[in-house]
Amino acid sequence: MTIPGQNVNSGDTGNHEAQAAAIYWQNIFDIPEFNRHQTGIPPNNLLNYGYAILRAVIARALVSSGLLPHVGIWHRNKYNAYCLADDIMEPYRPFVDLIVSHIVDTEEDITQLTTCLKRELLQIPVLDVIIDGQKSPLMVAASRTTSSLFECFAGISRKIIYPEYG
Repeated sequence: MTIPGQNVNSGDTGNHEAQAAAIYWQNIFDIPEFNRHQTGIPPNNLLNYGYAILRAVIARALVSSGLLPHVGIWHRNKYNAYCLADDIMEPYRPFVDLIVSHIVDTEEDITQLTTCLKRELLQIPVLDVIIDGQKSPLMVAASRTTSSLFECFAGISRKIIYPEYG
């Protein structure tokens, strides 16, 4: 049996990423028929807020590494000032998903983005992540990732450093 997402190639002409994403979103929350859509049912509101925080962390790290967040690799849109941030944040999204999943499991009402829920989501930049074998706050790990990207662009290195999962 082939697992959707297992055979994602450059350009994803087989649409494997979308198939894997559909399965992921149907199983991450115990919410029947849940799918990820910016204007969809909760916890989409929490995911939107969490991803906005993550995007800001990544954009800040890019700028501090001497990179322009609007010049993307895969994301390209003249109306999007954060194309590169959107590219680089992808491997960090599961950390937001993890916090949102915890909120969904522990909070009674997630329909409104309350101050309490925002406070929980504002822990994203200081979440502990493992990067290059070391534990670091997510915002420090993001800086390590963007610094390694700069080194790739400068021809110093050929490897972008991303967080590990486990």
